[in-house]
Amino acid sequence: MMSANGKRIRAAKEGIDRIKLYGLDEAVALVKERAKAKFDETVEIAMNLGVDPRHADQMVRGVCNLPNGSGRTLRVAVFARGAKADEARAAGADVVGAEDLVEIVNGGKIDFDRCIATPDMMPLVGRLGKVLGPRGMMPNPKVGTVTMDVTSAVKASKGGSVEFRVEKAGIVHGAVGKASFSADKLAENIKAFADAVLKAKPTGAKGTYVQRVALSSTMGPGVKIDPASVLSA
Repeated sequence: MMSANGKRIRAAKEGIDRIKLYGLDEAVALVKERAKAKFDETVEIAMNLGVDPRHADQMVRGVCNLPNGSGRTLRVAVFARGAKADEARAAGADVVGAEDLVEIVNGGKIDFDRCIATPDMMPLVGRLGKVLGPRGMMPNPKVGTVTMDVTSAVKASKGGSVEFRVEKAGIVHGAVGKASFSADKLAENIKAFADAVLKAKPTGAKGTYVQRVALSSTMGPGVKIDPASVLSA
């Protein structure tokens, strides 16, 4: 006998052609219709890229400022001293510190989702590589998280900037909003994310860069999208 969860999954998959590549608007509508959980599901994009991230010249990494926000409230930590620490607090950072914060994080307490540092703090923060690195939280100038402009960095993180990094299999994942967002706002966010990934195309990428694109909600099935409908203006 099929469980209630199994029935829900089967029902969600009904009406989705596993072979068809849907246009962006149709894909968004299908994902929204099937987001039936009791919480506001996150909508995620997955992009299969024609890269091999084992090669340094094929690494894809960047940040996207979603025009309509991510729908998530991130807790932001800033490694800074003096006036820059005050600036971070004024901008809305949740955790601010220097040596004291390094000790806390080294002890295993990570009470934040995003990490920012001023450049002078990096020799200290570098010691946390084994703790922050595996979590994808290590501050990096390429994604704007090592900066003297802590106000802009904190506000971007709070406002819906999404970091992305290609995985071993050549896939980039990103949260592009919530199922409660309007279809137009989701489509705008998806295009902005795809554009950011396109701009991050590495020099070593050969052949077709964006090979496959799919959209799904937290509990819903994946919907394949025609890449052209995401990458077009």
